[in-house]
Amino acid sequence: MLAERYPYYLANRPRQPNAELAVTDKYSGEIVTRVALADAGAVEEAIAAAVRATGPMRRLAPYARQEVLEHCVRRFRERAEEFALALCIEAGKPLRDARGEVTRLIDTFKAAAEEAVRIEGEVLNLEVSPRAAGYRGFTQRVPVGPCSFITPFNFPLNLVAHKVAPAIAAGCPFVLKPSDRTPVSAMLMAEVLAETALPEGAFSVLPTRLADVGPFIEDDRLKLLSFTGSEKVGWELKARAGRKKVVLELGGNAACVVDGDQGERLDFVADRVAHGAFFQAGQSCISVQRVLVHESLYGALHRDAALSCLEEGAMG
Repeated sequence: MLAERYPYYLANRPRQPNAELAVTDKYSGEIVTRVALADAGAVEEAIAAAVRATGPMRRLAPYARQEVLEHCVRRFRERAEEFALALCIEAGKPLRDARGEVTRLIDTFKAAAEEAVRIEGEVLNLEVSPRAAGYRGFTQRVPVGPCSFITPFNFPLNLVAHKVAPAIAAGCPFVLKPSDRTPVSAMLMAEVLAETALPEGAFSVLPTRLADVGPFIEDDRLKLLSFTGSEKVGWELKARAGRKKVVLELGGNAACVVDGDQGERLDFVADRVAHGAFFQAGQSCISVQRVLVHESLYGALHRDAALSCLEEGAMG
C-alpha cells in the first residue's frame, strides 16, 4: 500500500508544505495518495542549493560516491516489493513487469557504483617534431556541474535511475522533476538517497506545476539538461535551454530483423514481434516499430504476426 501522502525532497531533505498533487490508481482511477507540489520558490531554493553543492560533490572521492550508490543498491533490494507495488498502482503495470523494472533500477545503480571509481583521463604523446621532444598532454574528466532532469511517466523508476545514478557517480548535484502522473517512484528513490552522506544540496526531487518548470530548462546555473519524452517537447526544450549541454531521449525507431533461417519457429517469432510492439501499449522507447523480414518468410510471418497482434490487443 502507498502512504497517505508523500513529501518532495529539497536539498536532500523531505518537505511537506502541501499535498496538492493527487496520484490515481491507474486501474480504478481512484485517488490513492497525494504528493507535495513544489512552487517557484522551492525550485529556486533547490537550484541555489545544487550550485552550493557543486564544490562538495566535485571533491567527494570516487570511493565515497561508490559507497552512496552501493547503499542504494542494498536498500532497493530490501524494498524491492514495495517499489514494485508502487509501480503497479501509480503506473498501472502488471506485477511481473513492475518487478522487472525494479531489477533494472538495481542493475543501473550497481553499474554506476562500479563506474564511479573508473573515471579516467587520457595521456597523449605530443612528440610530433624535435621541438616537442619529451612533451606529453593529458585529459582529465571533471563533473559538468549542477544538472536538471525531467522524466516521463512510462518508466518512472528506470528512467529516473538512468539520470540519477550516473550523476552521483560523476559527482554532479541535480534537480529532478518527475512526471506528475507517476511521482511516487521518484519519491521512494529520494527516501533512500536521503539516507546517504551526500553533501547538502546534492539532490532535489520536485514535482512541479507546468507554470513553474521554466528554471529547470532555462536557468544558466544549471549546466546540463537531460530530458526523456516526446520529440515535440524535447526539441522545444533544447531551443529554450541556452548554452547548457542538452541530452535528449525522444523515443526510437526500433527495427526487428527476421532472417531466412527462422522458418522453423515462426510462431515464436510472431509472438515476440507482437509483444514487442504492444508491450505497455507501445509506451516504450524500444517498442518494435519496423519489421524487416526475409522474402522467403514474409507471407507466412505476416499471417502469423497478424494473429498474434490480435491476441495481444485482446489481452491488452
